[in-house]
Amino acid sequence: MFEARSLSDRVEAVREECAPDVRVLDCERDFETLNPAVAEDLGLLVDALEPARYPADWLPDDAPTLLARYASSDLTIGMPGDGSVAWTRQTEPPIVIVKPRVEGSPDAFVDFLIAEALVQVDLEVPEHFIGFFEESYRDLDQAVPLDPNDTYQVAAALSDGWVGLQTREVFADWPDEHSELADAWQDAGTRLEDRVSGLSRAVARGDTDFADATELACAAIKHAIELPAPFAALDTDAYLDHGPAYAIQWAEKTFDSLED
Repeated sequence: MFEARSLSDRVEAVREECAPDVRVLDCERDFETLNPAVAEDLGLLVDALEPARYPADWLPDDAPTLLARYASSDLTIGMPGDGSVAWTRQTEPPIVIVKPRVEGSPDAFVDFLIAEALVQVDLEVPEHFIGFFEESYRDLDQAVPLDPNDTYQVAAALSDGWVGLQTREVFADWPDEHSELADAWQDAGTRLEDRVSGLSRAVARGDTDFADATELACAAIKHAIELPAPFAALDTDAYLDHGPAYAIQWAEKTFDSLED
């Protein structure tokens, strides 16, 4: 199911620099969340398993089942929204898992995704948005008048955007230190620019729903792409400094304006 991934020299350099203890694995099957029995198989490849656990009262009563499971004492590796490369600190040492869905993607882009995961592990950012919002997730749920799954998507996007404000500071040094990874980072951003610039109009016309738009906008933050309103307010030092409280205030103001 899992095997050690052979890393390119450029990714190995980032691993040695940021997170030398991290193990990077290939997974033979695609997944959003690993079956618990499969997740426990990781115990054969690491020194220890330490499941994350969060208080049940941090979650709204209608929280998606997967989120409730993640917050429980069950070992839950991978969640919706993690993308093609997932990472966890629920193992000792931490691991990065590369999913089969990366097949067919340019090698440079896959290397960027793995390097990004290594940077996130090194920054010690929350592994999941519930670790970012904590008990204030209930407040976000009240501020976002969407169904539980869309609220989950918005929360995951907002957390991703906050992390992106930090990772891009690391990426900004890559042109001098890791030029090929820097090129892949910039190329991925260039590919997003046209989609991001028209987001506000797409939401207003009903061509894109709000949760999808928030996900795309927040994914663009790590690439330092100029965002349209109302998402531009997330690309700020204020968001970096105030995190969840700022995100909730942004959601309240944004949905109030959408209802006007």
